[in-house]
Amino acid sequence: MSGNPLTVTTGRSRKTFQTGHLAAGPSERSLRSLRSAKIQDRHLECLAVVYVRQSSPQQVLDHQESRARQYALADHAVTLGWSRDRVLVIDEDQGHSGRSSEQRDGFQRLLSEVTLGHVGLVLGLEMSRLARSSKDWHNLLEICALFGALLGDQDGLYNPNDTNDRLLLGLKGTMSEYEMFTMRNRLQLGRLHKAERGELYITVPRGYLKLPAGHVIIEPDEQARAAVQLVFEKFAELGSQYAVFRYFIQHNIRFGIRVRSGPRAGELEWRRATATAVGDILHHPIYAGAYVFGRRPAHRPGPRARHLRVLPMEEWQVLKRDHLPAYITWEQYLANVQKLRENRPQPNSAGVPRQGAALLSGLLVCRTCGRRMRPDYRKTGHASYVCLRHLTTGQPKTCVGLNAAVLDALVAQQVLHALAPAALDLSLQTEDNQARERHRLQQHWRRQLERARYEVDRAERQYQAVEPEHRLVARTLETRWEEALAQLRQLQEESDRALQNQSAQLTEQDRCRIRKLASDLPALWHAVTTSAAERKEIVRCLVDRVVVLIRDGTEYVDVTLHWQGGFQSQHEIVRPVGRYAQMRDFDRLLERLADFRKAGINASTMAEKLNQEGFTPPKRRGQFSKELVRQLLCRQGLSNEKTCLPPLGTHEWWLPALARELQIPTGKLRGWIKYGWLHSRQTPAQHLWIIWADDDELYRLRQLAALSKPGVTPYPPELTTPKCRTENR
Repeated sequence: MSGNPLTVTTGRSRKTFQTGHLAAGPSERSLRSLRSAKIQDRHLECLAVVYVRQSSPQQVLDHQESRARQYALADHAVTLGWSRDRVLVIDEDQGHSGRSSEQRDGFQRLLSEVTLGHVGLVLGLEMSRLARSSKDWHNLLEICALFGALLGDQDGLYNPNDTNDRLLLGLKGTMSEYEMFTMRNRLQLGRLHKAERGELYITVPRGYLKLPAGHVIIEPDEQARAAVQLVFEKFAELGSQYAVFRYFIQHNIRFGIRVRSGPRAGELEWRRATATAVGDILHHPIYAGAYVFGRRPAHRPGPRARHLRVLPMEEWQVLKRDHLPAYITWEQYLANVQKLRENRPQPNSAGVPRQGAALLSGLLVCRTCGRRMRPDYRKTGHASYVCLRHLTTGQPKTCVGLNAAVLDALVAQQVLHALAPAALDLSLQTEDNQARERHRLQQHWRRQLERARYEVDRAERQYQAVEPEHRLVARTLETRWEEALAQLRQLQEESDRALQNQSAQLTEQDRCRIRKLASDLPALWHAVTTSAAERKEIVRCLVDRVVVLIRDGTEYVDVTLHWQGGFQSQHEIVRPVGRYAQMRDFDRLLERLADFRKAGINASTMAEKLNQEGFTPPKRRGQFSKELVRQLLCRQGLSNEKTCLPPLGTHEWWLPALARELQIPTGKLRGWIKYGWLHSRQTPAQHLWIIWADDDELYRLRQLAALSKPGVTPYPPELTTPKCRTENR
């Protein structure tokens, strides 16, 4: 065999390889004899595996000599005594780093072959080609020692079971790992030094363009730049990342993205807006003109690095303000980040206003424990505020819940009262907002149509420039021209539909309507078209938080409104409670009832006097009635219903008295009432049964009781049908 000579220089020797064999100089012959002493027949019967690896795709493309030297090891294995068909080249790990065995299929295949006992020799140009990690290197070393495989590189052959060779292999592995860390630290320090100058740009976000010279400028395309600017304008107006995203989807506004690789690299590509894209624009400080490095540290270094969450600003490695052209000011960026932080549903933030009926979600604070109270909608149609401190701390429940309707009504009344002087300003601001929104949409569609017309003109120029006889090209260009015309026609139709409700300017009738609505704020507040989220947004513009204290679990609640700007106002409300015992004036109510009872006043008169004195029943549903007074007297033991009610009517019996008369259990008599075999009624308060039975009915019931024995069914119909009652009760 013959080939070009390949010279390798190491620290202790100089060796010359031919492409197909080892050079046969005297010193090389003795080196081969030394190596051959470690190669036994059982090694030659197994495979000689040549492991080929380069760390990055760039090295694979640019470092051709290193790749050639690694593949030449296959010929070296033949020189050492292996037949060519017993030499296996594993090169699946080209372009993969050796710092870990993860994602290296070739290295895993090598370990599998050694473990199966198929390998007699493992060849690599250097030990660093096999592994840069001491863990992976010693794992391979132990497996080769266990299955009797040799290791070889450009310096010689090594037996892992030999003490000296094992020591040398361990040192080579340690040096390889140290070399990796040295190179990585050198590269990282170089990157950091360049970043400290504000010149390190790997990629730039949408809205910016990186020039070939390395400088970064603002996006030159007007439409792409306007889409980014619109994100900040709508966020200042809507206050929510997802509200901005929904606006972009509703109006079919797309982002212009510069293609980063491939044949179309650098061209603008229009993509549908996503919530993630909107969030990236709002969170990234580059839009405020700041250069940042180390904002998202890599969890795992390398081309497949996974990034952690954004670090706090004080932990960023490099922050250079006013370094780049900006879309917004630094103060506006900080305000946006703070607003996004407040929108998160966390215990210390109010969160985004949602469509729930509770007006103060995220603003209500319990003065007892200092925690935020959460809305609860378990009762259909009714909202309430509850404190969940006992669920998160495991302590006994000490904070009382609160019905939302009463408190929301108070806050709404105070907010509308505060907004009343600004009604005229609100109407003028509404007109400005309408005009601004109309102009914004018109500009968006104008740019869309302008770009589409340019594409049509370019396709036409390309078609006109081709020779008519060259039909192979002309047909393709004609098709592109027709597609551009169809897209222009489609955009024109979409623009007409989107702007058909957008008049050129507000009419005088529209202005009068806006002023009328703004002057009648309560009507606008309670309008069906005003959503719960919009009401909450209005409240949050004026109110910072609401602190409530329920006095000793009674119906009286102290309310403190903390307004934006630091002003506080004190209020008191009366909440609905479920029981009389929860009412603050319950003891005084009982005293009044006892006085009325001693004076011999009937229930109707008691109800009138209680209402006149300002007493209200629990749950605050109306006023006291005769029935409510009777129920309260009976429950508190202030009366016996049997004596308080008028006397029983003719032939009427209390249920226990009739049971004793018939000598049957009361339960059986209740069952007959359930089956409808008796004329009966119940008292309104204690629900006692009163049964009507004259002499004929008593005779029928005695016969029915005589037949009422287990196993006797059915009863005769004449015994189960009550007599028609003609007299009044």
